[in-house]
Amino acid sequence: MLRVENLYKTYPNGTQALKNVSFEVQDGEFLAVIGLSGSGKSTLLRCINRLIDPTSGRIYWNDQDITSASGAEMRKIRRQIGMVFQQFNLVKRSSVFTNVMTGRLGYLGTLSSSLRIYSSKDRELAKSSLEQVGLADKAHVRADSLSGGQQQRVGIARALMQEPKLILADEPVASLDPVLAHSILKYLEQLNKERGITVLCSLHFLDLVHRYATSAIALKDGEMVFQGLPKQIDDAQFKAIYGQEAERVSIT
Repeated sequence: MLRVENLYKTYPNGTQALKNVSFEVQDGEFLAVIGLSGSGKSTLLRCINRLIDPTSGRIYWNDQDITSASGAEMRKIRRQIGMVFQQFNLVKRSSVFTNVMTGRLGYLGTLSSSLRIYSSKDRELAKSSLEQVGLADKAHVRADSLSGGQQQRVGIARALMQEPKLILADEPVASLDPVLAHSILKYLEQLNKERGITVLCSLHFLDLVHRYATSAIALKDGEMVFQGLPKQIDDAQFKAIYGQEAERVSIT
């Protein structure tokens, strides 16, 4: 279980990105994090795996305090937490297979990690991960030769190399067209349902939240303004989250 308690994040320029955010995520949930751009969604996800440090508050993963974990402890925790980025974060000139293998670095010793020495088991896991996202035939092509949707699937396969119990997806479909958006979310849904991987996914479009998420939280100006089931976000709640001038946009 993931538990966030009274989380604050203030950046050096004075921007208060998170203000007293608290919530729990049960194992096996698909939690959507919604809100306008700048509402704190990315900051929240990056605090959870300590890509950035919160200013105050606590984050617990299976009762272990992430916020106070040492460097060595954090490396072990991150093995369980996969990350999928909006802009894919691939090494574009490297092969798909090489990009996927980097997801295994957290399990390697210092020498093996620096020299990129992987075991046959790791290589089999990479093949399996690519098969999971339908890219086994693209293993040896350059990452920058793939479409945006395919690159994001490589990102998912890379996260799977960690054998994660939790996946954080930071607006994974923001730069994709509607058909590809559904494709990516279906892969995340499949991992959630078939493997029991807990998913936290930040999203903009409410119909995607209704289609894929089992629960949702909403942020506005860094504060949590909603927590509950996606179907509970009615027109009034939508306006409270996105503003009175906001209009629902469907992504079909």
